[in-house]
Amino acid sequence: MPARKADAAPPGAARANSPERIFGLFKTMCLIRAFEEAAHEAFVEGHAAGSIHQSIGQEAVSTGVCANLRPSDLIHSNHRGHGHAIAKGADVTAMMKELYGKVGGTSGGKGGSMHIADFSVGMLGANGILADGVTMGVGAAQAITIKGEDAIVGVFVGDGTTNRGPFYEGLNWAKVFHLPVLIICEDNQYASSTMTKVVTAGGGPAERARAFDIPAVTIDGNDLNAVDQTAAELVARIRAGEGPQFLHALTYRTKGHISRDPLAYRAAGETEAQWKREPIARCEAWLNANGIAASETAAARAEAEALIAAARKAAHEAPDPDPAGAFTDVQDHGSPRHA
Repeated sequence: MPARKADAAPPGAARANSPERIFGLFKTMCLIRAFEEAAHEAFVEGHAAGSIHQSIGQEAVSTGVCANLRPSDLIHSNHRGHGHAIAKGADVTAMMKELYGKVGGTSGGKGGSMHIADFSVGMLGANGILADGVTMGVGAAQAITIKGEDAIVGVFVGDGTTNRGPFYEGLNWAKVFHLPVLIICEDNQYASSTMTKVVTAGGGPAERARAFDIPAVTIDGNDLNAVDQTAAELVARIRAGEGPQFLHALTYRTKGHISRDPLAYRAAGETEAQWKREPIARCEAWLNANGIAASETAAARAEAEALIAAARKAAHEAPDPDPAGAFTDVQDHGSPRHA
């Protein structure tokens, strides 16, 4: 694990994680992994419309961050948002129905995979336009401040996103107005099919945040303990009124940019080498060495797979929506001829 780099010591000592807490988070990671694998299968079989962007290999980031958020806190996601939604508490059956475009989906089947949302758990949605989620999340934090609410917003971005203008506009606004927002950069090393480092100048995501005087910390994003502890510290700083914070989590996307991506742009053996540091197996090894039996972790994996299998069955059996529903939830200001 790379040495943790932080700008200042957050308030309070780092929390010592118990095996019981990490085991609970391990179960969440297993649920995300099972969902992502099933989503890919649904796409291949023609049941899920649109593109599927899997987050396999990145489960520790979403899980560790959202474990430190309250139900009243909000998150904003991106095109790779299934894990974020599940970690925030979204129902996996409703999510699967959404991917299938069925009645009972989190957005009535209208959003699909790339725009997964669940307002009931504070998941404001996912945006396929990179970096626009930053401006939306910062806008939500501005609304929280104006209304005097006790909540914060977590915004998930990728490393490729840090090359887009709205990313800088959002960070600038968050800092100028001292907003309660945590920006989480899931640095999986690739912007679609391009290695981010070959198209990115300067010191990387954390340095870019520091350019706006936003404290930033870089950690091993595949180490669940590290993500959980660091997220707790940064969230505490925001709740203490210290303004926006930036978490730079180094991780790796083991699958393609989208489900039909054959990964032809990666060097031979690269993915296999990275797979050795994927977060679920690493966490399982830690748990087994700290009092959680291998039979228990194996059972947790099996339980997650069973839950997702049941979710897929429910999605298969759910009815298709009434086509007339396409005209609901649409803002209509009337014909422009009568403006």
